Amino acid sequence: MFNTVRNAYLRHKHFWSKTNIVSLATGFGFFISALIVQHFVYNYIDRTVKGTPVGDLVLDHLAVVNLDFFIVEGALVSTVIVMILFLLYPRYLIFSLKALAFFIIIRSFFISLTHLGTNLHQITLDHGSIGFFLYDFLYNAKNDFFFSGHVGASFLFALIFWKQVLWRATFLGISIIFAVSMLLAHMHYSIDIFAAPFITYGIFTISKRLFRKDFKLFEIL
Repeated sequence: MFNTVRNAYLRHKHFWSKTNIVSLATGFGFFISALIVQHFVYNYIDRTVKGTPVGDLVLDHLAVVNLDFFIVEGALVSTVIVMILFLLYPRYLIFSLKALAFFIIIRSFFISLTHLGTNLHQITLDHGSIGFFLYDFLYNAKNDFFFSGHVGASFLFALIFWKQVLWRATFLGISIIFAVSMLLAHMHYSIDIFAAPFITYGIFTISKRLFRKDFKLFEIL
């Protein structure tokens, strides 16, 4: 493992110029700021908001299936995959950090607006499942419906790694698995799922303009 990390660093050592290091530090600052914003929004919607469950054309015709594993462990595995890819392809890291931070901020704004309540048939995640504590700490909130972070974030990485055919297909597949799992588990309303790719594409497009220099680093690959 150590040798893998060392070899990856040596392979891309020339990439870590002063300019890129400064840009990376800026990206981390932006990302941490986004997480802080998300933290306060999560506290607001979980402790203050009393949402009302609403009818849903799709959910009303779907049986409830407990797909806890795909929702919890799937999110953690996806996170590990992304971290490994950043190690192997560091040129993606700077833009991805900033685009993901922008994604988190936009999503935090959206979920604070419309106060939907938990679907009456939503499954209860198994608190004893592998990695649940970490998942609960990193991703879980009670009323963060519109739009789906699982579907949106994985689709965002499909767009980021679009020229890498294998990883594009991987993240598109993950996004679809999350979409199906969330609907069958009644963890999200259908609008949360179907709107996520469209909003995410908009976020990605704006990010390419906001962080143009970072996005151009992809072309060096």
